[in-house]
Amino acid sequence: MISIARIHGSAFGFPAPGLLPTKREWQEQRDLVARAVKTLKKRGFDAQGEVVGTRKAAKRICHQAELFSCDAIVMAADPPRNWIVSDFMWEAEPYRVRRRAKIPVYLVVD
Repeated sequence: MISIARIHGSAFGFPAPGLLPTKREWQEQRDLVARAVKTLKKRGFDAQGEVVGTRKAAKRICHQAELFSCDAIVMAADPPRNWIVSDFMWEAEPYRVRRRAKIPVYLVVD
């Protein structure tokens, strides 16, 4: 299980402190991962979790999936939007992962 704490940008090529996730946001991500890992282990799966910070989430997710030799990527996703607008929205990240990944990506849409 991987969770992304999004870094919103940079200033002169370096992450600016105001653009990094706060301690509370990091803790929320850690708690989310811990609950998911606990649930998966309770259901008999071998699970581990990690929280990473990145500006390019799709690239990082695909890289981590390769590192862990994953067979598939499963992500929650919002319904698809217009392709012009979606490129600028964080909610479209699962679709960017699906386009970029070399392994199957299963999107769970509410």
